[in-house]
Amino acid sequence: MKYAFLVAWREYAENAKTKGFWLSLFLMPTILFLSAQVPIWLEQKATPTRHFVLVDRSGTLAPVIEASLDREYQEKVLSALREYAHKNVDSSSAAKAPTPDPLTDFAESNPKALDNFISKGGRKFFLDQFQPRLKPGAPPFEAPRRLFARVALPANLSTETNLTELAEDLRPYLRGETRVETEKGPVDLAAAILIPGDVDSVIVRPRRASKTPSAQQPSGEPRQIQYWSVNASDFTLREQIERAVNTEVRWREYLARGLDSGAIREVEQTFASLATLNPKKEKGKEAVGTIDIVKQWAPSGFVYLLWLAIFVIIQMLLNNTIEEKSNRIIEVLLSSVTPGELMMGKLFGIAAVGLTMVGAWMFALFGILSWKSGGAGQIAGQILVVLHSSNLIPLFSIYFLLGYLMYAAFILSVGSVCNTIKEAQSYMGVLTMIMMVPLLTMTFIPKDPNGSLARLLSWTPLYTPFTMMNRATADPPLVDMIGTLVLLIACTVGALWMSGKIFRIGILRTGQPPKVLEMVRWALRKDK
Repeated sequence: MKYAFLVAWREYAENAKTKGFWLSLFLMPTILFLSAQVPIWLEQKATPTRHFVLVDRSGTLAPVIEASLDREYQEKVLSALREYAHKNVDSSSAAKAPTPDPLTDFAESNPKALDNFISKGGRKFFLDQFQPRLKPGAPPFEAPRRLFARVALPANLSTETNLTELAEDLRPYLRGETRVETEKGPVDLAAAILIPGDVDSVIVRPRRASKTPSAQQPSGEPRQIQYWSVNASDFTLREQIERAVNTEVRWREYLARGLDSGAIREVEQTFASLATLNPKKEKGKEAVGTIDIVKQWAPSGFVYLLWLAIFVIIQMLLNNTIEEKSNRIIEVLLSSVTPGELMMGKLFGIAAVGLTMVGAWMFALFGILSWKSGGAGQIAGQILVVLHSSNLIPLFSIYFLLGYLMYAAFILSVGSVCNTIKEAQSYMGVLTMIMMVPLLTMTFIPKDPNGSLARLLSWTPLYTPFTMMNRATADPPLVDMIGTLVLLIACTVGALWMSGKIFRIGILRTGQPPKVLEMVRWALRKDK
């Protein structure tokens, strides 16, 4: 074993010197960081304000739409203020805070926080109350930009124009051929909302018998509220307008039917409380919360990480083996060690490389989650709690090691009989197709973790590491936990034993690679 460890150290050292190793080491943490931070940066910095024109012939819906958009914006401002307060509060000033603290009205747990925020003056009131508690030198608060802003109709167009003709006149602006002049300069027009004067004809009332409305009224006015935009991928503005209009329409319908407005609000706030309970949890703590949902889905992330780690590392093992064979370095190594020692050294050396990479990824994951949970990252904090309170990390280590050794056995067999990467591609194609199954079932398994498919894949050794990792927090039956682990260990040992026989015969072989059946005969042949 001494020489096997020397080979393992050589493999580790040689791989640790490569640019690819360091690139892989830092690429995953960078991706994790960017995936958490870039969407926030894009939302805050890169997303431009989208300008729209609103022509309301009815004269009643425009204020409703603007109020709804402003409420959405005030919700963003309140969220940004909470984060600003969290980062810049002086903890020593907490004792000086008045009792009761007026800022508790804006707490995230308060269902009326947004209403309180708007009614008390919004940002100005919040900052006035918070100013005495700021740390010295705290930066000024920067309010988020509005995603949508209404602009006046272009000066050469009139609101009195027939809406059908007005839509035609707006086409050059919506296509970006012409810009709309505003007080702050010319801007691109992202959307146009055209509301006909006879709003009542737009409303669909299922219980009232009526003729099927035509697309347009006799006057040429559209019988629908029209939303014009060339951007079909962003429905945010359209959904907000549709929600605001329909809420107002239903409110008017209630009043038209003689219902009391106060009673309506009370009815709308009436609901049946539905509790989700888990019978497997401790008595008195059966309620299912967000952390329980995160806990159930967290293994899927580990499955992807497990798949990525094994796939990357066995590719590294294949490349190293074929490169050394084609350069005849293998012959030099075999003059000092046995094929078995060389094979074990390669397995342990590349495994150490893989563990270094995965360890760095896990450390980065914990660091990023800790950093995010310290701010406004509620989900990040919950994921961190799940990782600390579950057995996901130990199970990941076990299944990574066994999964790597099993797949590495196949890769060493392929690498020992091939002289070039091109010759190994056909074998790798089959192995890649086999390894696609865990990815295809990754999101289905958590929905039915103890179902027939999950148990079938669990008892299939090639998929045991991925499927059992995916079922880790679903309390699978003990027979599945122990039985599949024993079977996986047995199959891994068997795969390594057969791979050793193929490796010993094929490592010095030249010419065309043997067929699969011939390799099977090598593996099953009794040693003399």
